[in-house]
Amino acid sequence: MTVETLESHLLILEDDQGRKEFSLDQPLYSIGRDKESNIRLVSQFVSRRHATLVRLPKNNNSYYYRIVDGDGKGKASANGLMINGRKIPAHDLKNEDEIVFGPKVRAIYYLLKNTQRSGQTDASEYDITLINPGMTEDVEEL
Repeated sequence: MTVETLESHLLILEDDQGRKEFSLDQPLYSIGRDKESNIRLVSQFVSRRHATLVRLPKNNNSYYYRIVDGDGKGKASANGLMINGRKIPAHDLKNEDEIVFGPKVRAIYYLLKNTQRSGQTDASEYDITLINPGMTEDVEEL
């Protein structure tokens, strides 16, 4: 039996409109105030094209996301990114990283690992209790 680990990437965003969840599965996301952004931030304190998420391959047929300040073409945002309390232009995201885009605008990245078994299963995986039909009848004591 083989055990396969499937990863899910989740971005939970808080801005002026509240909390939103984004399941990440695309190769590229634009993040910002612009109405055309894939992930729209609602705040006057963030740039129209504040950041870009890029999906990059790992060695084991999975992938990770890198967040880059600005539009992804080299133009940085006005305020930059604070990731885990440090202002940096780019970062390879890890589970529970905190990204601050501006006052009251932040996101938490989650890397969720789901284990899935494939192949044959053995009987020890199941708890089977067999009941004899005679055990369920009421028996009068003498």
